[in-house]
Amino acid sequence: MPDLIVDALLDSLKLLPFLFIAYLLIEWIEHAAGEKTQALIDRSGRLGPILGALLGAIPQCGFSAAMANFYAGGIITRGTLIAVFLSTSDEMLPILISEHAPVGLILKLVCVKALAGMLAGLVIDLISSKFGRKRRLQIEQLCESAGCDCRHGVLRSAIRHTVQVFVFILLITFVLNLAVSHIGESRLSGFILNRPIAGELLAGLIGLIPNCASSVIITQLYLGGGMSVGGMLAGLLVNAGVGMLVLFRMNRPMKDNFLMLGILYVCGVVLGALCGLLPIF
Repeated sequence: MPDLIVDALLDSLKLLPFLFIAYLLIEWIEHAAGEKTQALIDRSGRLGPILGALLGAIPQCGFSAAMANFYAGGIITRGTLIAVFLSTSDEMLPILISEHAPVGLILKLVCVKALAGMLAGLVIDLISSKFGRKRRLQIEQLCESAGCDCRHGVLRSAIRHTVQVFVFILLITFVLNLAVSHIGESRLSGFILNRPIAGELLAGLIGLIPNCASSVIITQLYLGGGMSVGGMLAGLLVNAGVGMLVLFRMNRPMKDNFLMLGILYVCGVVLGALCGLLPIF
């Protein structure tokens, strides 16, 4: 139990700088540059998924959480957030490096995840622009959902937002760590061993777990020869760290969160399975 608490605390503390910077920017946008920012987003939105996928591919923790907050505030598009989620690597890179995986394999995985994010994000934004309702800046609603009064200044509101979400992530991370420790990583990995076709679907479900254990299990299984390329890619594409967790905490309406969850899962599984058929690994 003490180890689980420490692990949850350490995992959550890594997110603090990203959360604080994200909320500081959100508060500044509301107080100083709301209309100008919306105009800038309107002009550059088509490039959002490309930039989001490239930034999401950078090895770091917390970027997906920051982008989830930006989406909740109406600052970025649906396609941009999906691009970030698909390209985010979570614990994939540290595991590959620690296991002395070939550099070529690492570069291929990072590039495939980034390209998959760009492709899916651009298509989603194109569909949204044709059939969806345009999202506008809704930072006031974001503040209301967090239960704070944003009239008390940029810094104070940013700190309050950060603390609230940090506590939420800490509690959920502890519960997930507790669940994984009781179920066992070997039992989780057994769900997707030697299961053609269904392996990608099951790997995608494990990838949805907003915890570093999911990306660790998937990466190690592939390196150990216990998972196909398609299954590994499906699980790692779907895995977005705690980004989805933050989205469900901050974004409204809730049906939009379930829509994003479904889009992420379908895109990750389909693109993972298709990439697994290509002779690139």
